Amino acid sequence: MIFCVILLGMRFSNWDIKGFDREVAVGLCQNSVNPLVSVLMASRYRGKSDEIKSFLDTNSTVYFDPYLMQDMDKAVELIKKAVADKKRIAVYGDYDVDGMTSTAIVALWLRSKSADYRIYIPKRLGGADCSGEGYGLSTQALDMLKADGVDFVITVDCGITATSEAEHAKKIELGLVITDHHECRSALPDADAVINPKRPDCSYPYKSLAGVGVAFKLICALEGDYLSDEIFNRYGRFLALGTVADVMPVTGENRKLICKGLDLLNTNPGVGLKQLINETCKDTDKITASTIGFILAPRLNAAGRMGDPILSVELLLTDDPVGAERLASELCLLNNDRRKLEQEIFDNAMTMLPAGEPDGPVILYSRQWNQGVTGVVASRIAERFKLPTIIISINDNEVGRGSCRSNNGFDIYHALSTCKDILINYGGHTKAAGMDIKPENIEELRRRITDIYNTFKSENSGACGLSVDFEVEKPDLLTLENIEALRKLEPFGNEHPLPCLCIKNARLIAVQSIGAGKHTRLKIDKAGTIFACIFFSVSVEDLDVSIGDDVDIAFEPQVNEFRGTLSVQLQLQDIRLSMS
Repeated sequence: MIFCVILLGMRFSNWDIKGFDREVAVGLCQNSVNPLVSVLMASRYRGKSDEIKSFLDTNSTVYFDPYLMQDMDKAVELIKKAVADKKRIAVYGDYDVDGMTSTAIVALWLRSKSADYRIYIPKRLGGADCSGEGYGLSTQALDMLKADGVDFVITVDCGITATSEAEHAKKIELGLVITDHHECRSALPDADAVINPKRPDCSYPYKSLAGVGVAFKLICALEGDYLSDEIFNRYGRFLALGTVADVMPVTGENRKLICKGLDLLNTNPGVGLKQLINETCKDTDKITASTIGFILAPRLNAAGRMGDPILSVELLLTDDPVGAERLASELCLLNNDRRKLEQEIFDNAMTMLPAGEPDGPVILYSRQWNQGVTGVVASRIAERFKLPTIIISINDNEVGRGSCRSNNGFDIYHALSTCKDILINYGGHTKAAGMDIKPENIEELRRRITDIYNTFKSENSGACGLSVDFEVEKPDLLTLENIEALRKLEPFGNEHPLPCLCIKNARLIAVQSIGAGKHTRLKIDKAGTIFACIFFSVSVEDLDVSIGDDVDIAFEPQVNEFRGTLSVQLQLQDIRLSMS
């Protein structure tokens, strides 16, 4: 029997092999759950059979009551009154996909009520209205909205740290309801209502909603029905887009919202998204979480990174096929420009690194970098080196705007909070955050973040390696039928990654250079089963193993289709000499 194995990615100094709860796995198998699915679930949910049952039941409509969120009752009363009194309402959003979809949901609801509303999204790079304002609420924007006749502001995906801006809103007699999902600070803004499941006093059971999830819960409360298929069918496509694009955990309520939202993206995406899908996904049979992450989200984000984010919101809201075609085309062109600029900055940033691979946080800055793409560059570097990364663009006002990314369990938001005395502002999540800093404080920031990371690394040595679900002791577990059954666990993502398994003590029996020497093809033998392997971006000269060695491999099991034939394919993450 021959299987195909693809090796991708960097090699890791250590593997953290979790293992699995055999009793739970056997129990699942006895209840007709596929064997490979059973073992994976028994690895990730040890002794938690109820959680496994809930996880596998994606058709369940068990959602939480939006009124469990603190201040939801206040917000509903205030918004309904503002609509009834024909007040002019501003939906104040953010320039990423989560913010855009949140904005679209609330705007669509206001439109359905014939409310007098306008949309405001600050420009990441500044603009004629409010030059250089960047993320979140600003007093400049509030003054401008007030001058435009706005009486009431609803924020989406922003505002939770806007204490001084909330005070300013009261001063100029602007009603203000804040909806957000970012981490809270010790003092909340003194707004008319503040809705955020992460509020310390909020009893909402699920804390990991995206901004679009919080906005959707607001609409459910306004409609008085959070289980209605009609409501979900109207807004669900935005939920899948925003939640996946913001890399929120694909667990609990998010998982159910994403699954139903993906169904809508495949059956009823709306005029604007349908045009974007037609233009970018011609070879895609089905819209998945990966389609959102790698195809749709980058194009929607391109508007905020390179131009005006309102272009993407207009695409999400339009009912005009001709307008949708123009907007989709424009977003694709902007995305092409974004990719070129991103590569230039990435290449420049890589030249600033010391020789060899960095062993601590990467913190780089320049006055030449476009702040619109620093987040993407930070993500690429953080993923490449598995290290916290902060990419800072210093603007003409001598303010360094930093995009921060992390992985392997290092809490970048908490790290920033310990440095708040040298920051102008900061906010975000555990894995992604943003901050403003004076250039003269950057070296001190580097020193502190490095110290925090070194402490974390010494206390969490396993967290910085490759996380492996379990060891496959018998290769016959990796059948085509079993691996196809893993599709029931889609979508994968944050806190629910693609399965990573390992096989130990296999014999390396062949090595061949391919792709003009850039890649390597290998064959291994495990208990009589031959695995054909390919290691991309690793030459034969770079291999740390040789023919005849006993090796361990770590991989993601996949189904490969070639010329109509399906076969098992293992996409490897690492290979090493056997440890035993």
